[in-house]
Amino acid sequence: MEINGVPIEDTYAEAFPTWISRIIITAVTEEWALKAATEATGFATSAIGCPCEAGIEGLLPPEATPDGRPGAAILICAGKKKLKEQVVERLAECVLTSATTAVFDGLPNAEEKIAVKLHFFGDGYEYQKEVGGRKCWVIPIMEGEYVGEEEFGIVKGVAGGNFFVMGENQMAALMGAEAAVDAIRDVCGVITSFPGGVVASGSKVGSKKYKFMPASTNEKYCPTLREKVPDTKVPAGVKALYEIVIDGLDEKCVADAMAAGIKAAVNVPGVKFISAGNFGGTLGPYKIDLHKIL
Repeated sequence: MEINGVPIEDTYAEAFPTWISRIIITAVTEEWALKAATEATGFATSAIGCPCEAGIEGLLPPEATPDGRPGAAILICAGKKKLKEQVVERLAECVLTSATTAVFDGLPNAEEKIAVKLHFFGDGYEYQKEVGGRKCWVIPIMEGEYVGEEEFGIVKGVAGGNFFVMGENQMAALMGAEAAVDAIRDVCGVITSFPGGVVASGSKVGSKKYKFMPASTNEKYCPTLREKVPDTKVPAGVKALYEIVIDGLDEKCVADAMAAGIKAAVNVPGVKFISAGNFGGTLGPYKIDLHKIL
């Protein structure tokens, strides 16, 4: 298969299950909502070494939020037990402390819920009120009052959907990856948790040489090792490649995001090849076939 003259490898992305909480953060302006959302999703690129995977799903206009203010939706992804502690810590340390913020459940219809009891910070001065038909706690703080829900829906989602953008040089590959991330922003229910949505250091499970490492460089996808690795996956003429990794509320969201990203990337001059990463089923049960989603 080719799109715009760019070959799409007949392969699949291997993804795995995760638990996801979707949180709506509002503020007096879009800028302040984004500042809080950015802080709350820090150090959350990969479950390999971070306590969770998290990212900004998108910005929300005032008509789409419970309190009628500009907002941002974030996704926090982790194992079920760890998810609760990550939501608590990130809301307490990164959102409660941010100027003018309020917090609401982004999955109000989810069957399972986690409790996030921040109101104790009010030291007895906290009280409850309804905002946009939702039961919230109000905590007096220095700037006025913080408002937030304290039950958040969680769903079983999909993490690790991916594809590789390969270019004739570093800038072509990077521009293709950037175009892919820009297109993915228009897909609801997904995040790209790595810096700028782009992965420069793709990894494999474990290490051949260092047994204490949970992950190590994926030498099959390193252009500088193309002549040294017998089973290299780097095609001739490719000098750089980037991986786009996607987490989402379900498999369809992730597949739609992958398709949108690939279709955008292949329109960038110098993008030479599209592939995806998998580990023969050792990472997870989801197999998202590139040719099928396209």
